[in-house]
Amino acid sequence: MDEIVRAALAKWPNVPDCYGWLGLDARGNWYLRDDQAQAAGAFSSGLPGSKGSLLLHGNLIDFIQRNYASDALGQWFFQNGPQRVYVELQATPFIWRIHANYSLAAHTTETARLQRCVLDELGRVYLETDLGFGLVHTQDVVLAAQAIEEGLWVPQEMSSQTLPQRFGYAPSPHRGEGGK
Repeated sequence: MDEIVRAALAKWPNVPDCYGWLGLDARGNWYLRDDQAQAAGAFSSGLPGSKGSLLLHGNLIDFIQRNYASDALGQWFFQNGPQRVYVELQATPFIWRIHANYSLAAHTTETARLQRCVLDELGRVYLETDLGFGLVHTQDVVLAAQAIEEGLWVPQEMSSQTLPQRFGYAPSPHRGEGGK
């Protein structure tokens, strides 16, 4: 967490949490969800306009990613100074990129070590790592398939419906579930 964020937390400890305004899609992109986007539907609904506006500002994305964490209930948030901005997840808390040597990097750019490979009923590949649980980026599914074919990764089959509970994350955080 950035030092400026720690200082803001100490100075203003009781700022209310924010819900519904930030989303992470299944490709690791951040979206700002204003009132209009929220009124259009849930972030993961796929309804027109519900995703909001794709964030493109590199410094803002870096700041969000450096201050991205989860609470005790598996609700992911961005600590924006003294305020927690809870994140709507289209898929999982992390989106994994796979390098040619099968090393892993999260959408946050942090590196991770593989602990388990998971395959759901639709053929989507997920990875549990020392950093957390996430979906493999669509552009890297071929590399995941190669790792599986080479016997480096042995996938366990699981229903996509069971993943949030099993791996301890909340796709859509709500007031009263750990927040202020």
